[in-house]
Amino acid sequence: MRTLIFFLAFILSTALSAQKVFLRLATPTKNQNTVTTSRQFITGVTCVGCSITMNGEEMWVWPTGAFAFELNLSLGDSSFQLIATNDKGEKLTQKLFYTYQRPAKEKEVTTNTVEYWRIEPQGDLLLKPGDRLRMTVKTIPDAVLKLQNGQEFKEVPVKDSNGVRGIYKTEYVVKENDDLFTEFKNKLKLLVQPASGDLLEVISRSEFALMQPNGLVLQTKGKLPYLLLGLGEDRLGGTKMGYLDSLVRLKAVSKVGNKYAVQLSKNRQAYIEEEYVDVVQNGSFSPASLTNSMRVWGDSTYDYVSLTMYDRLPYQSFHEINPSKIIVDVFGATSNTNWVTQMSSTKEIKNVYYNQIEEDVFRVTIDLTHQQHWGHRIYYSGNNLVIKIKRQPQNLLLKDLVIAVDAGHGGSNKGAFGLTGIMEKDMTLLIAKELKEVLEAEGATVIMTRTKDTSYDNHDRYNFFKAKDPDLVVSIHLNSSADPIRVKGVSTYYKHIGYRPLTQTILRHMLDMGLKEYGNVGNFNFLLNGFTEFPNVLVETLFISHPEDEMNVLNQGYRKQIADAIVKGINDWLELCKKQ
Repeated sequence: MRTLIFFLAFILSTALSAQKVFLRLATPTKNQNTVTTSRQFITGVTCVGCSITMNGEEMWVWPTGAFAFELNLSLGDSSFQLIATNDKGEKLTQKLFYTYQRPAKEKEVTTNTVEYWRIEPQGDLLLKPGDRLRMTVKTIPDAVLKLQNGQEFKEVPVKDSNGVRGIYKTEYVVKENDDLFTEFKNKLKLLVQPASGDLLEVISRSEFALMQPNGLVLQTKGKLPYLLLGLGEDRLGGTKMGYLDSLVRLKAVSKVGNKYAVQLSKNRQAYIEEEYVDVVQNGSFSPASLTNSMRVWGDSTYDYVSLTMYDRLPYQSFHEINPSKIIVDVFGATSNTNWVTQMSSTKEIKNVYYNQIEEDVFRVTIDLTHQQHWGHRIYYSGNNLVIKIKRQPQNLLLKDLVIAVDAGHGGSNKGAFGLTGIMEKDMTLLIAKELKEVLEAEGATVIMTRTKDTSYDNHDRYNFFKAKDPDLVVSIHLNSSADPIRVKGVSTYYKHIGYRPLTQTILRHMLDMGLKEYGNVGNFNFLLNGFTEFPNVLVETLFISHPEDEMNVLNQGYRKQIADAIVKGINDWLELCKKQ
């Protein structure tokens, strides 16, 4: 925060008097640049009130001193001279050099070497019969390639390998009593016999072994254990299937790197990272249970559904809308439930029923009274699975609600940077404080994850909000893009379809500010959108990477407009809820 205050004071003081000329580039970071695409950007900041020319042509500089220029390079060498000038005529010059060349074509291997041997999935593996290993090798053309047990590779036709000879592939299916793998970890051996020359042996980097015949029994642990749908990853991590309570039993049938593959049911598999499970000692049965009694009731605050079982089994929940429902699938469960006792004390639950949708998947369907989903939590009480349903508040006015406001990033997690050097963590806190003031002016009770520049892990934020149990959560962020000229504006995000209406009304009012639309994004895999416990929205208020958006967020009055728009969106959403 000190950095931000200093920066704002710096902007103010320099606006009142001539500043010593300077030129600081954000991109490129070097004077000499070799690139493989024609579109490039020169971005950075100069003194407030200074002008910039590029190769003699005057360029646009924003009032903050930020600038962003687009280049469309021709093949070969180019040079650009930037000159920054202040109002006293003092100048500073910087030269940039680019060499633009098309990406080099892949070349054939001409010596008796292996350029690469790729095995998918990657990492150390515990395998089971039926698992498939896809292997790709690049080596000298017209060679004979075999694994140590004799399975051959086939050379890919040139038309299917980007015009390069010497690409070989095979798919290996793990067999019962496989002669390539044992229960002990070992590395694979690749034998390459060129058309002429000596035999070449290559050893894999990863280690492989067979999983125990009956697999392993795991038990969940840690802050927020979660299941993954697959092995893919991006900056938000793998796609989450859902979070689990602690001490839930899972059957591991294989392992890829640090992820166990778990067999949820006959036809469903998922993955869980090893840090979230303990291996249960030998002698444990695979997770499975008959279901028993089901009970539905309400207390003074919530409605509940409980399902009696004999083991803590994995589950998944999701929303349905029009009409609104909560669906919970329990894996490994087989029905021995012959009735559902429903008490008149429920207020949000309209009806509860179940179906055995697969031989080992038991589905609970909960019809809701209101169209808007207000949240649910799933947990175990002993071996009873409990689904806790939030009721729609009696009074749909801000003065009667508790709103959680999350200022994204903080402390060592700086987030994205603007061209002037401002940090996302500082701007989100300023916007969050404005939002808090506007909400409190309308009577809302506001809780915040942070009110100063402190580090706060997202897992801790998640657990903080679960403990506080607000009526809804608003998480404030700023977006960033590699394109500082075209990409700007606002977007809102949700994961669960029942929470989309809140994100839509907020986005609509922020667009009324004249902001460019970046979209309403669903199924978003951000941790704080993963809440099922209460409606939530992630607001990417502006693009800190765009000079105009950056200039606006530096303006306290504009931050206040953002806060006003978010609150108007919440109020519109509450009005919609009243009509349902």
